[in-house]
Amino acid sequence: MVLAVKQINTFYGLSHILFGVSLEVNQSETVCILGRNGVGKTTTLRSIMGLTPPRSGSIKFMGEEIRGKQPFEIYRLGIGLVPEDRIIFPDLTVRENLEIAIKKVLQGKKVGGWTIEKVHQLFPILKARDKQWGGTLSGGEQQMLTIARTLMGNPRLLLLDEPSEGLAPLVVKAIEEQILLLKKEGMTILLSEQNSSFALKISDRGYILEKGQVAWQGGISELKGNPEIMKNYLGL
Repeated sequence: MVLAVKQINTFYGLSHILFGVSLEVNQSETVCILGRNGVGKTTTLRSIMGLTPPRSGSIKFMGEEIRGKQPFEIYRLGIGLVPEDRIIFPDLTVRENLEIAIKKVLQGKKVGGWTIEKVHQLFPILKARDKQWGGTLSGGEQQMLTIARTLMGNPRLLLLDEPSEGLAPLVVKAIEEQILLLKKEGMTILLSEQNSSFALKISDRGYILEKGQVAWQGGISELKGNPEIMKNYLGL
């Protein structure tokens, strides 16, 4: 098992956001966290990454407890987060945005297989925009750059926070195809997504959050076959 989250409780100040949330992600699996806006999807990813540390519970990555570790320590262990707000460096070129994320060689060995050439194969538009300033890219191109930059760190687990948020339908389709290619590469992915139709196309299993708690979990085919759950929790 790559990730095991057990009974985490996370707060923003005095506000209790996550109530005993548990989830699991297996090797080469794509798992989605679904639910309406404000139910705790982003907070779950932030909790895993150490950006909003849970006050209680357990988060194990590759069998190692990571609750309480700093975000940079969690990143070094092999978890990469693509944030919802697509934080890129606007005054750096596309190539420089990618180069800045390259992991250094550890003990004479390469960390992983993602290179600028390889992310160009996944995102050809980034090759065409190689010398362009990051701040001049469209929203969809910035999203692709953010994903590509995270891949340059060669993560063992990729966290995607609302990857389709605010993008045009054609761009969403392109992101969908690129995530499916990552699945073929064997990438392990956990994503939060309000666009349920998008998430259901790329995921193997799902968790539905409601008021900071897991209201449902199971396989995507099972969810698609349960119209009552789809309507009550996802509005579909």
